[in-house]
Amino acid sequence: MQNIPSVDLRDFLSDDPVRKQKFVNEIGQAYETIGFVALKGHFLEDQLVDDLYKEVRNFFNLPVETKEKYEVPGIGGQRGYVSFGKEHAKGRKEGDLKEFWHFGQYVDNDPELEKSYPANVEVVELPNFNTVGKETYQMLEKTGIYVLRALALYLGLDELYFDKFIKNGNSILRPIHYPPILTEPSNAVRAAAHGDINLITLLMGAQGRGLQVQNHEGEWIDAIAADDELVINVGDMLSRHSNNRLKSTIHQVVNPPRELWNTSRYSIPFFMHPISSMSLNCLENCIDENNPKLYDDITAGDFLHQRLVELGLIK
Repeated sequence: MQNIPSVDLRDFLSDDPVRKQKFVNEIGQAYETIGFVALKGHFLEDQLVDDLYKEVRNFFNLPVETKEKYEVPGIGGQRGYVSFGKEHAKGRKEGDLKEFWHFGQYVDNDPELEKSYPANVEVVELPNFNTVGKETYQMLEKTGIYVLRALALYLGLDELYFDKFIKNGNSILRPIHYPPILTEPSNAVRAAAHGDINLITLLMGAQGRGLQVQNHEGEWIDAIAADDELVINVGDMLSRHSNNRLKSTIHQVVNPPRELWNTSRYSIPFFMHPISSMSLNCLENCIDENNPKLYDDITAGDFLHQRLVELGLIK
């Protein structure tokens, strides 16, 4: 396999039950094997993508002291700015060669839940940054809802099984800047090999190659999507909930060839999280004598906290 499978969400959204089932089968089988797909037919308009990348570049081009005033202590980097090198992959000491921003949930009609999330941080210098970030967040969340509906059907669940857990969920939109590499990195890469924490990750077309996924033979494959596609992968929460039937694939962002060290790379993943109270216990219909239960019972909130500690974002 030289690349990741491509699927089209318009098949699932059609009124044709054959096309809908085709999508369910294709995405489910891809997630049982490689854990990644490229998705066409999502809800992100090209103009919105262009606007967001423009605003993201504007933000990361601000002076360091301006960006640092948006770094909020005590919340594990869940909102606002996270400075260069602060996050590292699980099991590594070296910080990744990146800085990033977090947009969080815009809670709808649930004041108590809203109080439990950190507030989104407004960048006063760039009002369009806040507006475009919110719209992108909501379009990616809408796309993710339908992907999870397809996966619910693939797992033999009710189509709307995940809806109640992801409405007002603890999802994160993360614009990332990988700055130019100025000196020979000492055992550090732009993003070291890791699995994502969440249910699924939706990645807008990254500006510049570098994302690689690891297949079951241990080979690294370039994850290349067309300009109109999102790269969507399974996270550890969904892998755990499905008793590893759907695979959370290890992936990394490698440093570019030396001749491209002087270039920035931008990437904008959307990490789709459920509400913290969701049980991640292995689904009963994913456990049998050939597939014994692999994971201890845990809630999404406890699992997230555990992983943020491992990543160095919470002490």
